Amino acid sequence: MTTDIQPAQTPSLAERVKNILLSPKAEWDRVNGESASVGGLYTGYVVILAAIGPVCSAIGAILFGWGGFGISIHPSIISVIVSSIVSYALSLASVYVLALIIDALAPTFDGEKNPTQALKVAVYSSTASWVAGVFGILPALGPLAIVGLYSLYLLYLGLPRLMKAPEAKALPYTAVVILAAIVLAIVIGAVMTPIRMMGGLGAGQFGASPAVSGNVQVGGASVDLGKLQAASEQIKAQADAAKAGGAAPMGVAPEILKGLLPASLNGFTRGDVSSESTSAGGVGASHAEAQYTKGDSHFSIEITDMAAMGGVGAMASALNVNSSKETATGYEKVATINGRMTTEEYDRASKSGKFGVMAGGRIMVEAKGDGVSIDDLKAAVAAVGPDKIEALTKH
Repeated sequence: MTTDIQPAQTPSLAERVKNILLSPKAEWDRVNGESASVGGLYTGYVVILAAIGPVCSAIGAILFGWGGFGISIHPSIISVIVSSIVSYALSLASVYVLALIIDALAPTFDGEKNPTQALKVAVYSSTASWVAGVFGILPALGPLAIVGLYSLYLLYLGLPRLMKAPEAKALPYTAVVILAAIVLAIVIGAVMTPIRMMGGLGAGQFGASPAVSGNVQVGGASVDLGKLQAASEQIKAQADAAKAGGAAPMGVAPEILKGLLPASLNGFTRGDVSSESTSAGGVGASHAEAQYTKGDSHFSIEITDMAAMGGVGAMASALNVNSSKETATGYEKVATINGRMTTEEYDRASKSGKFGVMAGGRIMVEAKGDGVSIDDLKAAVAAVGPDKIEALTKH
């Protein structure tokens, strides 16, 4: 039975971790009744617990090195930091991708699509594996990390409760999601291995990675292996530059992005325009934005280049995730069109929504507004020109 939970009763981080590990059935019922948001789940839970593994592994690598089977490699501190940052970023991204897959697969197993509930499942079922990351601090304790497999049981319990799948289909639903998680783990491992090797022996001592191609089907999703390898090499190149002391990639200059914003569009007049660039924590970014109005209708166009996270963006595109949700008055979609990840939301009652395209694997062009049609928003993104954006990322 679902228990209604008032916001004031939401447990603390420590209580949630203890409850989900020790009394998971009751805690899943509690989670089911809670309101949540992507930002709240990430800032209050994911960003904290997902850091356990990278931080503890970094400490263990600095003190004891990387290795196995009697071989130990002692990497530089910079290499360890770069490796940990990339691992952390991939963990944050993989949770969201897994949630998209959970949501997309729900109808296949007679469940109900719900992006927020799917993210809850992905987040809270990962608790055991995140906590098990503490064993990375001491190589001798490494085998104990197997307790992280308890997350599979948490997933099995959470899927039918939150995604409303019949108990009889909980096992096959779990099995397919686990397969998707394994693919994500392979991707993360493929990215992290060359980065660790760079730290210990230098990338130049290893031959180029053998080329891979083709697609792997995971449920209803198609994973492009060639794109995954390209994304891996992109992240590797960024890590190599950071190790050599290079500055964080700043991406396309904000003034250039600003120049892509159309002066007018289908009767809409451009108002305020802004642009900026920043570098924080080794992550460079540039941004440009403009406001457009026509009578009571208005929308904005934003162009954001997360240059230092380009490999992660390219990886998301390679996963070819497609999902959709219908509401009483609108819809939400995530799709891969012409090799670009797109997001689309629209409410016909309020005539409000947003449409975004990831171009070049790292630059998001998004239009969002009120009193407009979805065609207006798509035309706004098209006017910026994803093709022009991708040409800029190649220079």
